[in-house]
Amino acid sequence: MKKILLIFCTVFAVLAIGCGNMSTDGDDLDHADSVVLDLTRPIHPPANFSGKRVLVAFFSRAGENFEVGVIDKGNTHIIAEQIAEITHADKIFEIQTITPYPINYQEMTKVAKEEQASSARPPLAARMEDMDSYDIVYLGYPIWYQDLPMPVYTFLESYDFTGKTIIPFCTGSGNAMSGMEEEIPHFAKGAQMQKGFGIQGKFVHNNPDQAKLEVANWLSSLGYSN
Repeated sequence: MKKILLIFCTVFAVLAIGCGNMSTDGDDLDHADSVVLDLTRPIHPPANFSGKRVLVAFFSRAGENFEVGVIDKGNTHIIAEQIAEITHADKIFEIQTITPYPINYQEMTKVAKEEQASSARPPLAARMEDMDSYDIVYLGYPIWYQDLPMPVYTFLESYDFTGKTIIPFCTGSGNAMSGMEEEIPHFAKGAQMQKGFGIQGKFVHNNPDQAKLEVANWLSSLGYSN
């Protein structure tokens, strides 16, 4: 009898541990149900954003990506467009390098790792000539090796951000930022920072509409309202 009871307890413990560690897209869907903003109604910016011009600048990569295969539009690109739509941004700008990254995921990660090791600053394909016109900058990027991609540093070091507020957002293998966003003011001269947002890239790719609700939740925490 004791042996049977021991086996039963062991099996129960294993099942409990397995359930406790389980993380599925369904968990994210439940979280999105608490959305505060009604996306079918007019959305108003925070009072301290009133009259200020908004830029959404992002670096993203299509091609073969982690967990989602070959994609036509990068996960960060999707989130950037959603932020631009919800906030009624004045401009959306894609940070692109002169030399494109390899389409193959393994080849791309090799290049990215080499760039990070050397603190490279890959030259960008275009420059924003009207950067002085914007006050709020939503800055998006995928997390590469727990860091910002090196082209984002090129972007940050190319302008004077005095008087501007940078609000970072990123995609990655999890639902959190890497912590490196706290270093952004060291590279973006004069910038102020505000609360950022991290979301799983796989979730964005598989559930873009639900991801948009996550974006709305975050923006409501910044003060956006109906």
